[in-house]
Amino acid sequence: MAIKETWKINSFKEKKNKKVAIIGGGPSGITAAGYLARRGIDVTIYEKHGELGGLLVHGIPDFRLPKDTVKSAIQKVLDLGVKAKLKKEIGKDITLEELEKEYDAILLTIGANISAKMGIDGEDTKGVYGGNELLEYKKFPDFKGRTAIVVGGGNTAMDAARTINKMGAKKVTVVYRRGRAEMPAEKVEVEEAMEEGIEFLFQTNIVKINGKESVESAECIKTELVEVEGKRPKPVNIEGSNFVLNTDFVIMALGSKPEENIIKKLGLELDDWGYIKVDENHKTSKNKVYAAGDISYAKSTVAWAARSGRDAAEGICKALNI
Repeated sequence: MAIKETWKINSFKEKKNKKVAIIGGGPSGITAAGYLARRGIDVTIYEKHGELGGLLVHGIPDFRLPKDTVKSAIQKVLDLGVKAKLKKEIGKDITLEELEKEYDAILLTIGANISAKMGIDGEDTKGVYGGNELLEYKKFPDFKGRTAIVVGGGNTAMDAARTINKMGAKKVTVVYRRGRAEMPAEKVEVEEAMEEGIEFLFQTNIVKINGKESVESAECIKTELVEVEGKRPKPVNIEGSNFVLNTDFVIMALGSKPEENIIKKLGLELDDWGYIKVDENHKTSKNKVYAAGDISYAKSTVAWAARSGRDAAEGICKALNI
């Protein structure tokens, strides 16, 4: 885990008269906190949940990542003198303006964990869930003895499918519009899901969700892959290949996006996709405010989030002349 390396950065330097607030206690924020603390900066993490860890604790299932390992790594960062204020959410419990008055710099590492939607008919039917939200908040419906379709081919889709399967679902089917070779999920994740009895329908897309009061079925269509220079093959629906899958639940795991209601309150410049725009030092459009991790459009992996946090911490040290 990348954050394990955080406390190995040289030895403690003398304490500086500088304070930095980090908003978000996931891999990016924890890594940045450790780096900054090692540079003698007074660091406080503000976290919306009741414990630190971000998706390491509130996203990745226990069967894939033991939580004792995560807690041990986080504790080593806290032992550097980093303070944590829990159940403090930006835009609700604290504001950016308040933090700007108190701290020399603020680093936003709040992630982008809102499940993307497909924009198809029936997507708002009862029984349709976002994979990110299910895994983060663990407010699962009763899957025991019932059927579920998970749409997507990344690690979130695998985590959701395997979690639902382990909760006693009668049948779990992963629907992915490209082939197995194009799946962004880790190979071992796909193999373990298959070994656990999860069904995969490759080159298949969902075009409609059916149900009056709740989900009853999903209309699917087969796809063919068209080569695109420099990119992954593009899935194109095959006309007339529609078929229906009966199901009790549909889980959307097609990627994620920032929480629009929160991010708009920050008053920062955004890019065309709604992420916080940063420069080469991870500075935002506000002088004292920086951003790292998924919220600044970093690659959506733990390793990249951690690296982004360290890079942002370096940018902050540069600005503070430390």
